Amino acid sequence: MAGNVQKRPNGKWRARHRDASGCEHARHFARKLDAERWLASVEVAKARGEWLDPAAGKVQLGEWAEQWLSGQVQLKPSTYARYGLILRKQVLPTWSRVPLSAVTYSDVSAWVKTLSSSHLSASSVRHAHRVLSLILDHAVKDGRISKNPAKGVRLPRAVRSQMIFLSHGQVDQLADACEPHGTLVLVLAYTGIRWGEAAALRVGRVDLMRRRLAIDEATSEVGGHVIFGTPKSHKRRSVPFPAFLTDPLMAATAGKAADDLVFTAPGGGVLRNTNFRSRVFDRAKKELALPGLRVHDLRHTAASLAIASGANVKAVQSMLGHASAAMTLDVYAGLFTDDMDAVAERLDAAASLARADSMRTTEVLRLAPRAEAKGSQAV
Repeated sequence: MAGNVQKRPNGKWRARHRDASGCEHARHFARKLDAERWLASVEVAKARGEWLDPAAGKVQLGEWAEQWLSGQVQLKPSTYARYGLILRKQVLPTWSRVPLSAVTYSDVSAWVKTLSSSHLSASSVRHAHRVLSLILDHAVKDGRISKNPAKGVRLPRAVRSQMIFLSHGQVDQLADACEPHGTLVLVLAYTGIRWGEAAALRVGRVDLMRRRLAIDEATSEVGGHVIFGTPKSHKRRSVPFPAFLTDPLMAATAGKAADDLVFTAPGGGVLRNTNFRSRVFDRAKKELALPGLRVHDLRHTAASLAIASGANVKAVQSMLGHASAAMTLDVYAGLFTDDMDAVAERLDAAASLARADSMRTTEVLRLAPRAEAKGSQAV
């Protein structure tokens, strides 16, 4: 057995071993048997690659969280800022001074319960838990703790916000009520691009001949400042627009350079969502008696109108820029009901036609011998 067990002058038994770097680790026990068992368990853990230096897990979670966040170079600025806010508001007040190795499943469960009992929504609680879990995952990968105690914790069920789908007529009314931003409303409602993608749309990305919008940039607000970056999930895409939008988009881009923004604030510059809502959209939806309508519902409306026109799930996924068709179905499954009914009707019609053809074929084969017999008698 690697390591050794020795009796100390005070009567205690000391078990010692060295790690891969040569650093010595020791523990003291009242009985020799306990010391030998501990040393044996350490060697088994080493053989399995599961042994961890106890000192590594003594790092306080607050210090570790700072290191974790600074290394998230793949995050968009808005996501990075949101994670930082969640850390300051929900995670660190409870966990800042707790050593990584002292975090337990029951403690995380109690923390989630406390957050759920506060003013936080279920979605916010789930986001806070995710940030903590990511921090602990990082500690597992760094060999500071053996497993993530946040995994498997029961979380409150997040309720999806009620989606509002406008009709073609309602879209037209909303566009009129939002003038001089009517073209923007029509683009949002008939292409499904996100607000940040519309706000970042440049003249050179509008192809009036092919009726396509090249979505390769989006805006976000971080600390009151507008930042340009890639679209959500960093995915660029080409989005078609209906022919009736050609003239409005031609007017919106006329006299502008290729790098100029298509939609701008009244005084120029980036059109911010918050300003548009407070100054234009809220007034318009009140006028049209649509109190629950959100700007994001124009994206849902685009999906609804596309599906109603016969678009399949892959086409809608591509238009909206979803990561997968499964995501599109998860959000808009109810809208495909009519499409599924149509599929069933077409299957019924095809089956009936096939059965009719089969019966005609059978009848022809049944009559064929008689025709042959008559032909023989004639000869």
